[in-house]
Order: sequence, then structure tokens, then C-alpha cells
Amino acid sequence: MHAPRPAATPTLLKRLNEETVLGTIRAGAPISRAEISRRARISKPTVSLALQALLDAGLVRESSARPPGPRYGAVYFEPVDEAALVLGIDVGAHFLRGAIGDLSGTMRARRDDELAGAHADEVLDAIVRMRDQLVDAAGLPSRLIDAVVVGVPGVVEAATGTIRLASNVEGLDGRRFGEELAVRLGHAVTVENDVNLAALGEGRDGVARGVDNYVVLSIGTGLGAGLVLRGELQRGQNGAAGELDYVRAGSEEELDPSAGAFSELAARLAEGAVTALTPPYDPRAVFAAARAGDAVAGAVVAEEARRIARHLVPMAAVTDVGLVVLGGGIGANPELLDGVRRLLPAWLPYPPKVELSSLADSAVLMGALAVGLRSALDRVFVNRRDGAA
Repeated sequence: MHAPRPAATPTLLKRLNEETVLGTIRAGAPISRAEISRRARISKPTVSLALQALLDAGLVRESSARPPGPRYGAVYFEPVDEAALVLGIDVGAHFLRGAIGDLSGTMRARRDDELAGAHADEVLDAIVRMRDQLVDAAGLPSRLIDAVVVGVPGVVEAATGTIRLASNVEGLDGRRFGEELAVRLGHAVTVENDVNLAALGEGRDGVARGVDNYVVLSIGTGLGAGLVLRGELQRGQNGAAGELDYVRAGSEEELDPSAGAFSELAARLAEGAVTALTPPYDPRAVFAAARAGDAVAGAVVAEEARRIARHLVPMAAVTDVGLVVLGGGIGANPELLDGVRRLLPAWLPYPPKVELSSLADSAVLMGALAVGLRSALDRVFVNRRDGAA
């Protein structure tokens, strides 16, 4: 015999009504009391009680905006998007990027600071400084920060929070970076692989929006992929899904598409050839020369496209994704697109569509803000509502 279900208490019902009203306002602002009642299917007296609680908690306010059409003296309401903030951080090999977002998902402030060759200890200090600079730029107090999400170039072990396979930032590998940062910031910190966050960013605000099965391949200083299946990010057993460097294990063929190997390829093909390419064979200069018609640069780009396609084939064959998004300092160059698109149909029975990232160097930040926004929206109601009670 099953135990009877506990009866819903007045306090629980009150909270559920307030959450429903807040969600309805977020979805339809500016919105009147009567329209909230209609959409939420809650009586007008109950809506009025919930609204007052939300007004007292500072989660909603009367709106000066009005929808078109007759109003008959109605009062309209909107959410207070700055009731909580999200701090997103992208730790790269050369740059530290940061942004502050509000509960609507709007970016309130952003910074991009050069960080070439910095040790992880210096990165910790730089993130604290960046937090302070961002909240100053946003004109909002740091106490409103509810979530901090940091993207790092490495695998984040779910059980321990330890970062592994992080070679691009000295001193980052093997440490619990999130715990250390949380102590310095005074906020809870979520640490995630940077390309995973880029994949979430592309799904929320970029070219993968509305796509359920896709992969984001980032080629820059390193190489990594973020895989989304059925709308959910796939991290794998150890958090190492998408570590495509290991696709080359056991192969003697040179397939590395990352920046260092790209420059080495350019140097090799340019040796003894008539070309505009000169040391140190910076990737940007190679792509520019290819656009200008330089034959050697064109050959470098064609080989780079082949290497990228060779990495995509095993992943696409196993996952059957419908879309590949190319990003990163190397991968996001338009000169690569035709080559990759041409090769995949010859190698796969169901080749995915291939597009360039629409978010460029904002992808990781947008993913970080998206992850932080989910948790902030879940917590802000309880935190602010209980604080006002």
C-alpha cells in the first residue's frame, strides 16, 4: 500500500503561484494583471497577491512601456532583469575575455584583455580584476552576481573539478581552478571546457540555434570539439568528449590542423617556391595571401581544409550530426569552408551541413552566460523572495 501524498501547504501554493506569475511576466512583458491571469490561468485575486510579493522582492516592477491597442487604464509589469547577474569568463592562451549578463540574457559589459604567456596564478588575479572592472562598467554592484561560469582549455573532471589536458595555459593542468577562484571571488564558480561552452553559445545565440544535433569544431592554438545531441551537451564518461587530438593516434600521416602545424605547413610549402609568404608564416597572413591568389598560400589552405575534414569524418560517422560549426582563430576563416564542404560528401553517406561560427570570439562567453543564466533564473526567485519575506 502506497503512503498518501503530502497535501500541498498554503505556503507551497503561494510560492508556486508567484513562480508562475513571474514566468508569465518574463515571457510576455509588458503585461497587465488581467493578461497574466488569462495566460497563467490563475484567478485575478491570486495574481494580485503574487504580484505584490514579487514587487516587494524587487523581482518585477511597473513598466512604462505599453503594448499596442486599447489599455483602459491598465497597469503593466515587467521583470527586473538586473535582479541578478551572471559573470562569464573565457580563459584562452592569448586573451582573457569576460562579460556580465543580466537575467534577460543581455550582455551589460564586456572586456578582452591580452594574457599571452600568463601562468594560471596570474590568471586568477586577472579574473578578479576583470570582475571588478566589469561590474564598474555595468554600473551594478558585484553583490548581484549570482553565477560565475569559466571556460578553460582543458578537460574538467566532473567528480573532482580537476582540470586535465590543459597545455595552453601554464600551471592550469592538474589543479582545482574553480575552487581557488571561488575563494578569491566570493562566489560559487562553475568551470567548463571552453569548446563545450562555445557549442552551447552557438546553440543559444548562433548559427546552431534550433538545431538538435551538431558539433562545434574549434581550431586555433589547439583543437577541440563540443558535441550536442538531442539538444544536450555530451561530455562523455570522463568529461573528455571532443578531444579530437587523439583521432590522430597511431597514424603517421600529418593531420594536425592547429595554428602551430598550420604555420609549419606554410613554411614547408613556401621553401624554394615563388610566393608572397614569409616567416613567421602567421596564419592571418597566409589566409590573406590565399585571398589575393597566391598559389602556395592556396595550397596551404586546401591542405588545412583536408585536415579539418579528416577530423570531422569519424565524429560525423559516429554521431550523425546534421551541422558542423567551424570556429576558432583558424577554423572560422571563410577560405576553408568550400574545401571542407567539398570533401565531406565524398567521404560520408550523410554529410552534415558545414557553417562558420556566427559568434566568432564571443562564442565561449555567450555559452558561459547561457549556463549561468539557467542557474541564476532558478535561484533568484528563492533568494530574493525569501530575503523579502
